[in-house]
This record gives sequence, structure tokens and C-alpha cells, in this order.
Amino acid sequence: MKKFLAALTILSAICIFIASCGTEKEKSINEAEVLHNNQDQLTQIIIYDVFTPPVSSRIYVYSSLASYEAIRFSKPGYPSIAEKLHGFKPMPQPEKDKSYDFALAATRAFFTVVHKVVFSLDSLKPYENTTLEKFKKSLDEETYNRSIAFGDSIGNTVLARAMGDGYLLSRGKPKYLGSNDPGKWRPTPPDYLDGVEWCWNTMKPMVLDSASQFIPVRPPVYSTDTNSVFFKGAKEVYTVGKGLSDEQKIIAKYWDDNPFVIEHSGHMMFGNKKITPGGHWMGIAAIAAKESKADAAKTAQGYVMTAVALYDAFISCWDEKYRSSVIRPVTVINEFIDKGWTPYLQTPPFPEYTSGHSSITASAATALTRLYGDKFAFQDTSDLRYIGMQRHFNSFHEAAAEASISRVYGGIHYMTGVNVGADQGKKVGEYIVHKILK
Repeated sequence: MKKFLAALTILSAICIFIASCGTEKEKSINEAEVLHNNQDQLTQIIIYDVFTPPVSSRIYVYSSLASYEAIRFSKPGYPSIAEKLHGFKPMPQPEKDKSYDFALAATRAFFTVVHKVVFSLDSLKPYENTTLEKFKKSLDEETYNRSIAFGDSIGNTVLARAMGDGYLLSRGKPKYLGSNDPGKWRPTPPDYLDGVEWCWNTMKPMVLDSASQFIPVRPPVYSTDTNSVFFKGAKEVYTVGKGLSDEQKIIAKYWDDNPFVIEHSGHMMFGNKKITPGGHWMGIAAIAAKESKADAAKTAQGYVMTAVALYDAFISCWDEKYRSSVIRPVTVINEFIDKGWTPYLQTPPFPEYTSGHSSITASAATALTRLYGDKFAFQDTSDLRYIGMQRHFNSFHEAAAEASISRVYGGIHYMTGVNVGADQGKKVGEYIVHKILK
């Protein structure tokens, strides 16, 4: 009997040890951290593949939505966001009384989408495989396989909408070279590239009723009369650019977020890759989640709300850019004020009005403010690894306002373009918040 009790005691100890090991394995997977790492890997791939800012926003919105629609089942109170957006079929539901790991399902859904919208999968695969292996070691086979299948089904449902959003049709459009008509945009120095994503307004919005729902006020009438509103605006850009303070230069450089700046050194040319404007704000969404200690569901909600705000704001802004096709400051200043003047930042290849940075940052800031509050102070380190810079802000709107004015400091926007763009983006963001989070 004593031998039996001793054996039973040893067996119990072994069972407890095994159970505790399993618990430790599960604890080693921080669900929110997995979502952050997934997003970070995607941003690095977007930088590597040099996607344009509007296209990057499309990548972020579909992948973030797929992740959210899976992880939301991990915590009550997080309804489907896809059902409030245009063009999505009903999202798959988990089976009742079946075990799932929703962080695994979210990861699988995320990468199911990413595989179809980026190029450099070889760079992504090692991270993806390592992450899935961690889950596999912590789950029984049935739960693992069921979670993978659930993630696949969500990812494929999201992709069904992506295949009909207008993107594939937009790839076959002719180049946009602008016009030589007075006041109209034409390619700018130093490389005189054609207009980027000129038909982005044909994309299907997520929340907006149409690309033209928030048409801004008309830009100032083009004029070379030195007393005109337009010419005074151009002269203001010139004057500001000639007298930039060190702080203004830092601000301009910090918010440049030009994904591919072509550098010139003598007869040599080389490309400098950086984070996109959308990527910068997805990074801010990550910082907000981490500082507020958000769980996985709230983290995913923050990502997808930011991504939707960016995506629809790009559509709204680009709709106006190619409607009004306003000439860039560098062209006006070189022709009528100072032919040797160059802006502090390299002018991006698309029309001036309205400012893309102003619009998308105001939209994203509005969404993040709704989730985390209007006095959320944070240290923005989202661009630290790319340009070695970081800045502190007392709110999301403060960061957005600095991003907006940075375009005037950089010499690439008139004051009217940034002010009206910020108003446009705020309207888009408020509409999105009302439709999704009311």
C-alpha cells in the first residue's frame, strides 16, 4: 500500500509538472505582442518593396481587418467591423463548444491576406514560420489545425473583397504627365516623375459613400499677379523655405515619410527607402496600444481603425488632387521668383491640393483619439530605426498638426493645401468613427 501511495505521489507530481510546463508555454505567447510583431514585419516588407503611400494603406487595411475579425472572438464586446464596411461578405464564425486559439487564427488570417498583396514573401516566411511553430508547440493538434483553418477562412473572405475593389483595374492605366496649362501640375525636379496613383479615386472606399463625399473648397485661383491670393501663397512658401530654423528643418525631415527618395551625388543616383506616411501612423497606433497596455482585441481594433482612416482619407484626398491638379510650389517659384531655389524636401510626384499628409494624419488622429482619448501623450519612436529620430507629442492631433505644417517647411505645399487637407481628413475620420464605433 505504501509503495502504491508513493507511486501515486510521484505520478501526481509528474502530472503537475507537465501541466505547469504547458501553462508556461501558453504564457510565453503574448497575444498582443504577436499582433505588434506581425504588423512590424509587414511594415518592413512594405518599405523593402517600395509601395506607394496609397497602395500601402490598402495593404494595411485588408491585413489589419483580417487580424481583427479573428482576434475579436477572444474577448466579448468587440463586434465585426467588416459588416459595417462596404462590400464584405459575412465573416466566418467559430464553431460553438470548440477550442480555438484566436491569436493564432488572427496571425494566419493576417498572413493569408499579406501573401496576396506584397511581393517579398521570401523575406517574410522565416518570421511567419517561427511564429506558427511557437503556437504549434503550445497547442494540441486539433486546436492548432482548427485555428489555422478559421484564420484561412477569414483571410480568404477579406481577400474576396480586395479582388474587386478596383485595384487590379487601376494597374493598367496610362501615365499621368500633367499639363502645361497655367497653374496645372506637371512633373517636378529633380527627376520629373509621372503622377503617382492618379486614378486612386476609383478605388472602393471602406466607409465613405464615395470618393467625392468630402470635396474641399476650391483652391485659390492661379495667378502670377503678386497681389493675388495664389501668388502670395507661393511667395510664403519661398520666404519660409529661405529662413528655416533648425527646429523647422527637424520637423520637416521627421515627417518626410517619402518611401523612396532618389538621391543625387554627381553623376550617381541611388534610392533611399523609408517608412510611408501610413506606416508612420500604424506605428503610432502600436505605441498607443503598448503604452495603454491594451489587450489583443483592443490592439487589433486600434490597428484596423487607423488603417481604415488612412485608406479612405487617401481616396478622398487623391480624388481632389487629380481633380484640381494644382501646380507645385517649386514650379511656380522657379519660374517667377527664384530659378535656383530648391525645396528642403524632395517634392513627391503628384499634384499639390490637398496635402496628403495633412489629410491622412488628421483622419488617423481622429480615429486614435476616439479609442485612446484626446490627451494621450506619447513618445513617437515609430521612425527611430529608419531615420534615427523621435519626438514627443501631447496628443494625436498635436502630432497630426505638426505633420501637416511640416509640408510647408519642406517647401512642397502651400498653406492652403495643408489647412484644407487637415479639415478634409478630420471630416473623413469623424465620419468613419461615427459609422464604425457609434
